[in-house]
Amino acid sequence: MLGVVFGVFLVAMVLALPMGVAMGTATVIPQLMDSSFPGGMNYIIQAMVGGLNTTPILAIPLFMLSGALMTRGGISKKLFDIFAIFAGKKTAGIPCAVVVTCLFYGAISGSGPATAAAVGAMCIPILVNLGYDKVFSAAIVATAGGLGVIIPPSIPFIMYGLFTNTSVGDMFIAGILPGCLIALTIMFYCWIYCKRKGEDKARIAENYDGLKKRGFLNVFKDGFWAVLTPVIILGGIYGGFVTPTEAACVSVFYALIVCIFFYKTIKIKDIPKLFKDAIASYAPICFLIALAQGFSRILILLKAPEAIQSLISNTMTSSTSLFLVINVLLLILGMFMDVGAAVVIIAPILLPVAKTFGIDAVHLGIVMVTNLAIGFVTPPFGMNLFVAAPLVNVPVVQLGKKALPFICCFIVALLLITFIPAISLCLV
Repeated sequence: MLGVVFGVFLVAMVLALPMGVAMGTATVIPQLMDSSFPGGMNYIIQAMVGGLNTTPILAIPLFMLSGALMTRGGISKKLFDIFAIFAGKKTAGIPCAVVVTCLFYGAISGSGPATAAAVGAMCIPILVNLGYDKVFSAAIVATAGGLGVIIPPSIPFIMYGLFTNTSVGDMFIAGILPGCLIALTIMFYCWIYCKRKGEDKARIAENYDGLKKRGFLNVFKDGFWAVLTPVIILGGIYGGFVTPTEAACVSVFYALIVCIFFYKTIKIKDIPKLFKDAIASYAPICFLIALAQGFSRILILLKAPEAIQSLISNTMTSSTSLFLVINVLLLILGMFMDVGAAVVIIAPILLPVAKTFGIDAVHLGIVMVTNLAIGFVTPPFGMNLFVAAPLVNVPVVQLGKKALPFICCFIVALLLITFIPAISLCLV
């Protein structure tokens, strides 16, 4: 019966059915095959409702709302100006400033596509005006946008914590160094590219002089409240002042105060629409989480974790070989599945197996999300490619080809994160 459930789920995925339909269909299959199966509709509905009846889950819509407010408030431009004035006229300085902007904006939005959209809409025209190739510019944003789910606060980290009973706060802290490492590898390729292809130094100098005329203190003052956002969120969690859920609530009020009273980019009358849009964005995720809870309970009744553990134990001899298989599996899944959906389905199955090999739950979560973040820029369903391609009016396939060197950099960082656990765990 377990094979039939997985078979139905995979067929639904191959047919490109919505994730909710795929999971919902696979969840009810055992009951349809055997009326005496204990996982009936009542059991499934109770699992779905119970899965949503938890306080930590509130962090997801709150961080999404906070990110929407910051996006509407034009925070990405203020962040970019600060990093651009630091980069000055150095080789690849402006592309690197875009990567760092994605890094910091990811600490506001918690979402890969949201980071790519907000930073791309503002930064890509600047890069093109400074003489950089438009497809290269879009590839930077599409790839660096994946940092939005690795640098905390990350929505997939929250999902992983909920479905594996792992501390969300530990996940947030553990994501800091891996996110910075990935950003450094992307910036390294930007430097190599600019060294080989050259840059329009005159335009870059003109842009830098324009920022310099405003004065560093004025630029920093204008972006100070934006830079302070991740400091408040992570400092509050790391210092033990707030839980991740409470930090999400604080981030919403902070975003409202900053955007309404300091930057004046949001009006009071805009708030209801922003709340409505945030609810519309969260509703599919909420439904997906509920279905995933039911699906995972059915898999437990079918003893899927035990079956997979037995299979792996008979074929794997070390954590190294297990991690290699996990990486390949997740890289493939990331091409077809959304990172959140993959986390809620795969994490509860993989974690018991990983623990038998002495793999830390937090480390596994970082490796999983990093793998799946690469899926944002891998065809056929790389979400960030679909976000960035229209910004430069090029086909998604063309952008995907240009992003290949960045993907290779991402994979190099992934291998370091996988086989050097201290990168993830030294701050926890």
